[in-house]
Amino acid sequence: MAATMVPAADRLPAVLPAGRLLADGRPTPELRASLRRIPSWRNALTVVGAWAQVVAVIGGAVWIDRWWVWPIAVVLMGRSFALLLILSHESAHRLLFADRRVNDLVGRWLLAAPGLVPLDLYRRAHMAHHRDELGPDEPDTALYAGYPITRASLRRKLVRDAVGISGWKNLRPLLRSATRRPVATVLVVQVILLAGFTAARWPQLYFALWLLPWMTSWRVINRLRAIAEHGGMERSPDKRRTTHHVHQGVLARFWMVPYRTGWHLAHHVDAGVPWRNLPHLHRELEAAGWVTPALVWPSYPALWRAMSSGVVPSA
Repeated sequence: MAATMVPAADRLPAVLPAGRLLADGRPTPELRASLRRIPSWRNALTVVGAWAQVVAVIGGAVWIDRWWVWPIAVVLMGRSFALLLILSHESAHRLLFADRRVNDLVGRWLLAAPGLVPLDLYRRAHMAHHRDELGPDEPDTALYAGYPITRASLRRKLVRDAVGISGWKNLRPLLRSATRRPVATVLVVQVILLAGFTAARWPQLYFALWLLPWMTSWRVINRLRAIAEHGGMERSPDKRRTTHHVHQGVLARFWMVPYRTGWHLAHHVDAGVPWRNLPHLHRELEAAGWVTPALVWPSYPALWRAMSSGVVPSA
């Protein structure tokens, strides 16, 4: 079979425009106006809740302080970076707060920089991704291309993530560019975090429960999520050919795709819809018949198995 994860043509019915959707799947102006409302105060509580979970993981590990709790904390901190950086992705789209200054301030200092991501550089690259997914200017081509691959190949990639090799490849250019203004923000926040751990008389926690998870468990989560979004897809104006949709289970939403980022096909259909409203847009796409059951992967493990099988299943 062809080495691609793109759905067959018979799974992509040409039913648009229809109802409240335009020809490219975006909602009509009336529906779009309601879907694009940004609930700033609710999002403020969400940011506070994300940080409360980060503190709970670190505080819980310190309170229990047994040998077995530290590996668990490293794994859970990988999820903590997912919380912070997925919210920073929302900020990069300027969808976290209606006030753009607040949006960028919170996104830059409280979400992206703690996760060692320069928000302004990320926004520039991510907008290139949305302008032409998998096109010639796609910044993440190396991450998405070549699927399906063999199980051994995927295993090697995940091992490199889990042991910190991929993390070092991401950290090294940050260190080299530390004096550049967008990257300097990251450095300042990391110094503040280290100072905070030191003031609490646990300076080693910065390395054990911040830098280490960022370089290991977060890398695994990030790869698995990213390839589930666009792995093996192709450049196309039809977002069903660029982006997967996976059934959103409870465990997946907890570990890997919090804040409804798993409704990624809807996000690429209209990147101006805030995260809380993505399921609503997805239901509209289903109601119009544009997203059919045959297009939906039943679970993330099912998609990963197909991606690491070397072939695409016929059903």
